[in-house]
Amino acid sequence: MDDPQTSVPAATLVIFRDRDGAVPDLLMVERAKAMAFAGGATVFPGGRVDPGDHALAAGFDGDPDDIAARIAAIRETIEEAGVPVGLTPMPDAVALAGLRAALHDGVALGAALHAGGFTIDPAALVPFARWVPAHRARRVFDTRFYLAALPAGAPEPVVDATENTCVFWASARGVLEEAAAGRQHVIFPTRRNLERLAQYADFAQARADALAYPIRTVSPWTEDRAGVAHLCIPDDLGYPVTAEPVANAKRG
Repeated sequence: MDDPQTSVPAATLVIFRDRDGAVPDLLMVERAKAMAFAGGATVFPGGRVDPGDHALAAGFDGDPDDIAARIAAIRETIEEAGVPVGLTPMPDAVALAGLRAALHDGVALGAALHAGGFTIDPAALVPFARWVPAHRARRVFDTRFYLAALPAGAPEPVVDATENTCVFWASARGVLEEAAAGRQHVIFPTRRNLERLAQYADFAQARADALAYPIRTVSPWTEDRAGVAHLCIPDDLGYPVTAEPVANAKRG
């Protein structure tokens, strides 16, 4: 069992599907209600960084923790949604099914890629944010968020039906509206990131804005505002909404 006092490295991938004349879609998954963390929540694909991700990251230049997190985000998106990002060549349906099955069987991504004749490019991902909750009473994830464009020729997503019960494309604003209507369960970090993502007309704009801000760890804190406790985040990292009443905030 994870030590609740130790942050678990994790990574999340926000995939943009640009649409002519319309706001972009983002790839979302709905977590199974039985999951210990964020059960039933609508989130971006992602999960913890594994030793195999670090092993594969050793072959690339750059911050090894950042590279390992990028690789984890790519791996988790293949596992959870069947969408390959940063792979060359683009897997066909048969190759992708084999790669995904190998990952589900516990094969390290590096070995699975080698067996299929694929290479991986962590540079396909753009750093967007990093969040570490301040509470210490339960499992804490140190989560790096990355952006990527949907690769040309990528297959339609297919849910893994284990950790998640649904995978779908939706605009950031659309998910927020569904959450406001009570039809989606969206936790505090996802909500704040969706609000930020809803500002972008396409992936190019999102990428440019992400690169304009430093990746500084966001650790929400509680603050009294006019007698009401609010959960707050910094106001200089590009987020349009930086506080929410604690009574309304969903943390897991």
